[in-house]
Amino acid sequence: MSLFKRAALSVGLAAIGMSFGLAGSAQANYLPGLTNLNFLSYTGSAPKASFTSVNPTGWTGGSGLIFIDAPGTSASSPVTACGGTYLSTYGCPSTLAIPGGYNFVEADANPVFESGFNYHLSGLTAGQTYQLSFYQAASQQRGFANGKDTTEQWIVSLGTSALTKCNGCGPYDAYYGSHQSTYSNPDASASVVATNKMTTPSGGMTDWQYVTVNLKADAPTQLLSFLAWGNDGTTANLPPIAFLAGVNSPAGLVPEPAALSVFGVGLLGLGGIALRRRPKQRPAA
Repeated sequence: MSLFKRAALSVGLAAIGMSFGLAGSAQANYLPGLTNLNFLSYTGSAPKASFTSVNPTGWTGGSGLIFIDAPGTSASSPVTACGGTYLSTYGCPSTLAIPGGYNFVEADANPVFESGFNYHLSGLTAGQTYQLSFYQAASQQRGFANGKDTTEQWIVSLGTSALTKCNGCGPYDAYYGSHQSTYSNPDASASVVATNKMTTPSGGMTDWQYVTVNLKADAPTQLLSFLAWGNDGTTANLPPIAFLAGVNSPAGLVPEPAALSVFGVGLLGLGGIALRRRPKQRPAA
């Protein structure tokens, strides 16, 4: 094999390896004792219904306009986010390829209309940093966009207490026309992290994004707490809607355009090698 062919083969194989590397992440030090990550186990009503009505096993809190939805993209389905059942959004997030299936959280990210939801954990090591990954997406409640884009994110906390909030305690936001709210954890040494902020066009949707946060335990027993946070916590009733699914699921369950393009480059490189190795045909007599 010529030096050029070897180099091309190396580039092609490296590109394929990189594409698969982008689709997954190395195993990390995940939080111990966290179960029912896909909200499939519950003791109340079947999704779609309010968080407290579904009552997912192991989870607490979730009062207000927080729901457990079933996956799907049909606007005519009663169990999807964009279906006719309250709370209906402009868009449904795409279906994730989570083995065994899943349900997901839909939360009104206006802090006036929701509380956080929590999971009690034990067996942690104080001072140890743990990794938590999940998928987030966003839309807006149908009929309430008012021509303004919204932002959505999740606030995640690990501490001896759950997240708390103060509605409208922050500065005035001229774009949304209301005061911002604030959040905190009564545990002064709790780990509190905000995910990257999504920006959703008026009447639109932001599809699933994979996010990873690092949380440091300050005691053996902790509360993992999630709080939907929209428009920097303003109380304007647009409202932004945040979705959460696939806690500690691997990356790559939604096709990544960048990964697919790199994968394609790798295949093209191997295809070019195959064509160059093909013997030339002799012209017919």
